[in-house]
Amino acid sequence: MVSAGTLATFLVAGGASIFMAWSIGAGSSGSTPFSPAVGANAISILRAAFFVGLLGLTGATLQGANVTETVGRGLTSGVVISPIAATIGLLVAGILVAIGVGIGYPIATAFTVTGAMIGVGLALGGQPALMKYREIGALWIATPFIGGGISYTIARMLRHERVTERIAVPVLGGFVGLILANIRFSLLGPSGETASIAGTVDAVVDLPRILGLNLDVVGVTMLIAGAIAGMLYWDSTRDVDAAQQRFLLALGALVAFSAGGSQVGLAIGPLLPLIDDLSLGISMTWVLLGGGVGLLAGSWTGAPRMIKALSQDYSSLGPRRSIAALIPSFVIAQAAVFFGIPVSFNEIIVSSIVGSGYAAGATGVSRTKLARTVVAWILSFVLSFGLSYAGLFAVDSLFGA
Repeated sequence: MVSAGTLATFLVAGGASIFMAWSIGAGSSGSTPFSPAVGANAISILRAAFFVGLLGLTGATLQGANVTETVGRGLTSGVVISPIAATIGLLVAGILVAIGVGIGYPIATAFTVTGAMIGVGLALGGQPALMKYREIGALWIATPFIGGGISYTIARMLRHERVTERIAVPVLGGFVGLILANIRFSLLGPSGETASIAGTVDAVVDLPRILGLNLDVVGVTMLIAGAIAGMLYWDSTRDVDAAQQRFLLALGALVAFSAGGSQVGLAIGPLLPLIDDLSLGISMTWVLLGGGVGLLAGSWTGAPRMIKALSQDYSSLGPRRSIAALIPSFVIAQAAVFFGIPVSFNEIIVSSIVGSGYAAGATGVSRTKLARTVVAWILSFVLSFGLSYAGLFAVDSLFGA
């Protein structure tokens, strides 16, 4: 039988988790994906908020398991996060995010939640999960260079006078298709596992390997990439501008889906130890669905205002720079999902926009503002780690938790 204290702890932690999911849905993951398309007048604000909510919910349910497991169970080893520890971690992260929203400072949710859960895990006597820390640190450090580099390259290509958009857009669409064919979904895999479209076909057809290449996977990948490139080329021959807008909508949908898969774990991952402790028997699918509903609520109620504000910034980017910014956002978010690494969507988007801005010769990129943003990201992690560690230590000392 569940004690009243344990149930109360779960309710408090659940409330913090719901707030975190709402904040993520209303913030960068809910407002950013379709803002370029809104700025290009390809979709209205309310429709953008509606679709980004549904896509975020879908991505959270189909792709959120890896990051959720990492945040809930993979940041420290040799110890099980206690209900009170998970609650303290969530409350610290939620309060810091709320303060950031209130003062308009860019508190990064991924850095905050990760720091908080590491803090409480180590305070319980757990050992650092050094291998996972290396993976997380590598992606966090590499994101500005990967995102900025890819967006810079794409923006330069689209601006090159010898490259026609009728060719460039289909080529980029084919590149997106290569990734889309190989990203993994829980819906395609057996129970508790994930599988890609190409991998699913391979399991059924099972052609022989040639020179170490799996012909099934290569064939399906090239087929999907070619189909997308062909459709975009056909669309571009009819109306280049309209084709760009539709490509922007498709990219926005993919980024919104990826955001749900990569961000939902930040909200619900810390709840896993509590669910285990209560022996509720809830499957991961239902946990992910609950987190996705929180993202959807944030997207539908809070994102329209942010989309309106961001679309004004994105409209100055133009469709080319917007495409250049969204493609690396999709790539990095999917990499984070695959490796189960919590990553800041703000970091992804900012680095991609800066890269495309430099390609266009933008002089308005403020190095001071960028420096302050980076400092805020670092402080997000340091503060959440220190406050969570100290908070659990104090509670343990006073109440023997």
